[in-house]
Amino acid sequence: MNATVSGPPLTVHIGSRKSQLALVQTHWVQEQLQKHFPDRRFEVHTMSTQGDIILDVALAKIGDKGLFTKELEVGMLQRETDLAVHSLKDLPTNLPEGLILGCITARENPADALVVHEKHKDKQLDTLPPGTVIGTSSLRRLAQLRHHYPHLEFKDIRGNLNTRLAKLDEGQYDAIILAVAGLQRLGMGDRIHQVIAPEISLHAVGQGALGIECRTNDPEILELIKVLEHWETAQRCYAERAFLRRLEGGCQVPIGVNTQIQDNNLTLTGMVASLDGKRLLKETVTGPATEAEQLGIQLAETLRQMGAQEILNEIFAQIQRS
Repeated sequence: MNATVSGPPLTVHIGSRKSQLALVQTHWVQEQLQKHFPDRRFEVHTMSTQGDIILDVALAKIGDKGLFTKELEVGMLQRETDLAVHSLKDLPTNLPEGLILGCITARENPADALVVHEKHKDKQLDTLPPGTVIGTSSLRRLAQLRHHYPHLEFKDIRGNLNTRLAKLDEGQYDAIILAVAGLQRLGMGDRIHQVIAPEISLHAVGQGALGIECRTNDPEILELIKVLEHWETAQRCYAERAFLRRLEGGCQVPIGVNTQIQDNNLTLTGMVASLDGKRLLKETVTGPATEAEQLGIQLAETLRQMGAQEILNEIFAQIQRS
């Protein structure tokens, strides 16, 4: 039986970035909503964000507040679109006035993946030789890998997923680090050489989940998108986002997480590291999944007491200087 929403049929306008991965994710949301509400039309409108346009500068140097979301949010506030589909890891924890995170979808594997050049196909992270050049645009991945593998070299890499893979195959890098979820959604799971264990690399806040953002004062759209909400993923991501928000960290800060729910109890592990990887703080909290945000705040305060704020202040200063 199809879900129903009060009010007349309408055309729903969905905002999306133009990248291949963004469109795959948005079209999935479009198809799911169309199945639930066949009396409505769901149209996708694409646009480029600042993060898509500026590809020759490291992400941390061009700011992180809405880097991949601002243009989509402007479209909603100007009523050009009704909702926007985001990779949740790209969505800032503080949203513009008038907008809300209305739905979080079921999560794909949130882990990071090692993708290697052909010449290293017989290697794993811990067997790559000294001087191996690893490409990553994430300070979170960079700091954790430097901590565990100080003998490897790291080089910034930008561009969409296909561009990064092309640079790898051309020999510009010996290996690159990508999200497992992105590769799987694009049907490129065969490029995953190694799924990196959380003991080595805690994933980004929200990684692997989709966040659907809409206007706060649009109850009909909110009711529409709630059919795609995945409760367990949502609680995990609420905890992660509360942790990040409390630490006042953006998506381009070395903050990593891992969450699990078992028997309605949520376990959240969080990490803050220095850019050189020499200092890495990690702690875990467990509590009722219904108190997800409180657990995130609790863990952030614990890490602050352990020295996380000093590390973050140093990083913010470094980024500003550069």
